[in-house]
Amino acid sequence: MGPQGAGKGTQADKLASELGVPIVATGDILRKVAEAETDLGRRIRQIQTAGQLVSDDVMAGIIQERLARDDCRRGCILDGFPRTLPQAVLLDQIAQERGFRVSAIIIVVPRDMLLKRLTGRRTCSVCGTIYNIYFKPSELEGVCDLDGGKLMMRADDNPESIEKRLALFDEMTRPLLAYYRASARLSEVDGTGEIDDVFHRISSVVSRLAEASGV
Repeated sequence: MGPQGAGKGTQADKLASELGVPIVATGDILRKVAEAETDLGRRIRQIQTAGQLVSDDVMAGIIQERLARDDCRRGCILDGFPRTLPQAVLLDQIAQERGFRVSAIIIVVPRDMLLKRLTGRRTCSVCGTIYNIYFKPSELEGVCDLDGGKLMMRADDNPESIEKRLALFDEMTRPLLAYYRASARLSEVDGTGEIDDVFHRISSVVSRLAEASGV
């Protein structure tokens, strides 16, 4: 878990590679389900078209089906689920049925650094390479080092939009953090510094959790 700009995706990829388990990203799953010409696919398309959130019971059903696949027999890394307290409760029920234990790791990054990571983000319009004007600038301002393409800024990567997204994350995750903290299943990891340094901290937490559970 972590706010936008905390590096969840990068760290999840590295952890999945080290552990040999899949990343179960609900956003990707929902997109695939919505593309299918099935009753569920059409239902999800209608919900998304209306700008609504997919209900907890539908999300739980999708997660339950995904965790039943063979590649998840040793566990998985969840990305994007749970997002609400009811989803966390449903996930515990699913995990208990399959003999899994749910642990949560939140990547903590100071707000000012998150703002720099997000407002400073620039993407090459040609090859998609990502730069950051504060942490990884291109040699020539606004121009990709690889192909000379123009570096673009996302329309919603402005301070006002980002502050709203970060505030929404804080509001949504506060009950989740309390839920996992109350059952001693929440680990906080410092998300500042180099990518490999952050990964070492996360890997150490996972190793400690594995030892405690006898895995």
